[in-house]
Amino acid sequence: MSLTTIDMTRLNLLRGMRVLDVGCGEGRHTISAALEEEIDAYGIDLRLVDLATTNVRWADFATDAPGALLVTRASGFALPFADDSFDRVICSEVLEHIHDFESVLKEIDRVLKPNGLFAVSVPRYGPERICWALSRAYHEVEGGHIRIFKTKELDTAVRKRSYERLSKHFAHGLHSPYWWLRCLFWSRGEQFFLCQWYHKLLVWDLMQQPALTRFLDRILNPLIGKSVVLYYRRLGDTSSVLDETHASDPKT
Repeated sequence: MSLTTIDMTRLNLLRGMRVLDVGCGEGRHTISAALEEEIDAYGIDLRLVDLATTNVRWADFATDAPGALLVTRASGFALPFADDSFDRVICSEVLEHIHDFESVLKEIDRVLKPNGLFAVSVPRYGPERICWALSRAYHEVEGGHIRIFKTKELDTAVRKRSYERLSKHFAHGLHSPYWWLRCLFWSRGEQFFLCQWYHKLLVWDLMQQPALTRFLDRILNPLIGKSVVLYYRRLGDTSSVLDETHASDPKT
């Protein structure tokens, strides 16, 4: 499986849950969720080619995986699911592509059960601002990023819908220098030798997970992590709130 941004252990997945991945792409989080626990994992996306890739990747795991997976073509503006129908919702690296991202958050709120958990990630402001400064083409390509979120902006947009923030972390510290190189040498393409070398390093890290790069990633994440990841609980009946061992002070 490809590298995930959401930390699945913070979602406290339990047998029988229904999990939705909004903008699932090629299924990295949808499949990861189905591999974690005996759950029903749903993924939606508009790109049929990405959904097809998800199904191909899932075929390698389906026989032995504890969970089940279903992907379908749908828009985040009109999720084809009933109110309060999911225990967990994931939306990773999606909202930065959408003009009216608040409407997507509204739909997520509609389908997430009270006390359900919501995990969202977007590119982090600092590293993303450097990418935009180095290359206009980086964010002007078709389907590219149309905004740079400040964490407070996204946090406010979620919490105003009666959500409690549980924790926050940064991810992919090793990836930021790669994208800075790509942007700096955009006209030379991803085959430019520096970009190609760094990409090989990232693939090696993903496949082998050596102690050195894992250590470097932990050190770099708070400093230049490419993504910011936020975890929330939709407020509801407190009698059914699950114990969250990963919860932290929402002010952090």
